[in-house]
Amino acid sequence: MLNALEVFTTVVVGLMVGVEFSVAFVINPILNALPEDSAQLGHAHGGRMLGAVMPVWYIGSLVLAAVWAAAGRHHAGAGLVVTAAGLLILSVVMSILLLVPINNRNKAWTPENRPADWKEQLNRWNRFHYVRVAVLIAAFALLVAALT
Repeated sequence: MLNALEVFTTVVVGLMVGVEFSVAFVINPILNALPEDSAQLGHAHGGRMLGAVMPVWYIGSLVLAAVWAAAGRHHAGAGLVVTAAGLLILSVVMSILLLVPINNRNKAWTPENRPADWKEQLNRWNRFHYVRVAVLIAAFALLVAALT
């Protein structure tokens, strides 16, 4: 049963890393290359769509890692899993404190009501997101290492 939990957790976190990596290095560059109104509307739509899914994914990943850490505390790699869970906690805290406030504003913007500094706010979100992606990649790598 522990093996299934380990694999399931690693897959769930790995998929989340893939989505967040894609947002940072594929989706956002595509949106940023669109004309101004289209880019802003695309970012707002993405913020609404992913903003609804990602909290469940982040918390679910953290819970899975915590359960793995507790269930496998006497197994090799337990320290790696605990460290990965710590990084997932950091990613949740970063999200709540840094990224979600910007996203909550962004998802309500339209070309008619967006603030003059909307691009700067999205650039700030992107910078925080790059750091969060690095944290998530580190957590995923630790979970993969714990499997071996």
